[in-house]
Amino acid sequence: MWLPVVAAGIGAAGAIAGAPVVLGVLGFTSAGISAGSVAASMMSTAAVANGGAVAAGSTVAVLQSIGAAGLSIAGKAAVGTAGGALASALHLLEKKYLRTTDNK
Repeated sequence: MWLPVVAAGIGAAGAIAGAPVVLGVLGFTSAGISAGSVAASMMSTAAVANGGAVAAGSTVAVLQSIGAAGLSIAGKAAVGTAGGALASALHLLEKKYLRTTDNK
């Protein structure tokens, strides 16, 4: 009964803690976009598509802002909600489809 709630809590905390790490791995760092990274490729594509500049508010701009300054309170709430919902949904799917009657 409580497992979906626990899964949601773990998913929310994991998503909030993991988001900056994932962004750093992709190349969105506090020092800017890392050369040769996924972020650099995204920035190049966005700049070509926009005539040479990255548009304010674009995905690349938002991800770089988060990489440089971290998640805002609203950002943490959104990422935590998404992580919690995903973890809870995965728990429920696992319970429904993968568990046998012997280990319920």
